[in-house]
Amino acid sequence: MSEKEKNISRRDFLKTSGIATGTLIGGGLIGGIIGYGMPKTTKVPDKKTEKTNHNLTSPKGRMFFTKDRDFNILSQATERIFPKDDTGPGAIELGVPYFIDNQLAGNYGSNAREYMQGPFFVGAPTQGYQSSQTRADAYTQGVSMLEKEAQSRYKKSFVDLEGEQMDAILTSFEKGEVKMNGLTSDFFFRMLRAATLQGAYADPIYSGNNNMDGWRMKNFPGNQMSYLNVIDSKEFQKIDPQSLANMKH
Repeated sequence: MSEKEKNISRRDFLKTSGIATGTLIGGGLIGGIIGYGMPKTTKVPDKKTEKTNHNLTSPKGRMFFTKDRDFNILSQATERIFPKDDTGPGAIELGVPYFIDNQLAGNYGSNAREYMQGPFFVGAPTQGYQSSQTRADAYTQGVSMLEKEAQSRYKKSFVDLEGEQMDAILTSFEKGEVKMNGLTSDFFFRMLRAATLQGAYADPIYSGNNNMDGWRMKNFPGNQMSYLNVIDSKEFQKIDPQSLANMKH
């Protein structure tokens, strides 16, 4: 195996795996994007250039994370999972934090359509959601624990850490090494990772995938009314993506 093959980046993994497409995103479908499962040779922008109060600069509204600190912790965590690089924008630029925030404010956050009665035991990865806590509670605790770990290890807020320090904390979550109440930290990490990918590739009407750039990176056409004009073509068709919001009735 060549050095080039060994030095596959996190974004390269997403591009080449074929898993992280708009129709295949789901909880726990892929291995660790960050941390001990992948090498760290990809150069990503200095987080300090990315770190802004995005709630103040974006026209999108927050519906769940009312505190700037909590929202910015979530933002930086998603950016480490899906970083900006030379292939395209990262989680923050794609609006992933707003996607997660908006989802937590709805049925997803309250587990409204799921059985949430006891008994509660730690389940196998294939058993789905097993916690007594709602996703809204899990994210509230998870964000709080990210901050607590940062203060304990580095005496700084999570948003003020260097990228490698953030990765070290997120990797500890991924390995299940951080103590949480009512759920394991690896379960929370899998949930956060899945939601990050969903926000990067979901239809923009759900507040993520800004400018459909997540789709553009994978040449995914989005929601087209018809393919009749190209269906007989034997060549690959690069089609400008369309959101559900662009569809004419």
